[in-house]
Amino acid sequence: MSYDNYADVSDVPEKEQYGLSTERQTFLARVYGHVFGAMIAFVVLQVILFKTGMADQIAGSMLSVNWLVILGGFMVVGWLASMVAARVESLPMQYLAFGVYIVAEVLIFVPLLYIAQATAPGVIGSAGLVTLLGFGALTGIVFYTRKDFSFLKPLLMFLGILAVIGIIASVLLGFTLGVWFSVAMIALAGGCILYETSNILHHYPTSRYVGAALGLFASVALLFWYVLRLFMSLQDD
Repeated sequence: MSYDNYADVSDVPEKEQYGLSTERQTFLARVYGHVFGAMIAFVVLQVILFKTGMADQIAGSMLSVNWLVILGGFMVVGWLASMVAARVESLPMQYLAFGVYIVAEVLIFVPLLYIAQATAPGVIGSAGLVTLLGFGALTGIVFYTRKDFSFLKPLLMFLGILAVIGIIASVLLGFTLGVWFSVAMIALAGGCILYETSNILHHYPTSRYVGAALGLFASVALLFWYVLRLFMSLQDD
């Protein structure tokens, strides 16, 4: 989920912003190829961690540490990776940032997946399927309507700040964020996907496909996180 990491929109020709030139079609193919590649890498790495037993050690270590420390570190890594992928000219550096972000996502998901596997068998696959269907539907909306959803940026930033405050407050004060928080975060993640997809279609410079893919992958990961949390909560009830 990135709100302002791509280059200035004024640098993109108007006909390229609102049309689908051959160059932009190539750009779109690259972006979505990278997004799906990141998804496959995420799944493969998780399977390796769980099959080898490393997930047990990672989950045990992370669950014993104050969650704010982990969340803070993850946010810093995500911010730095997004900034590098979106602004650095060197393509190898952009890929390095993307790779670091994928690994960070893999690690941050391990405790949640570990708990889900132990307490709600089968829920991970269901959450993954719903996430992919939701991602596909939201992508279809943007490409079918060709609507520019960049106006969502201030709202998404505001809601994102409220969400972080809520998470910090829950950790410090010891209360649980319930089902409705997960529902609200799913809506936020959906808005982020609309926003990112719209920027990819209309505004991203065609040379920045790695940064565009990172932003979209982050939004899909956010959606998966809270769909999984929601399914786990419903199964507990």
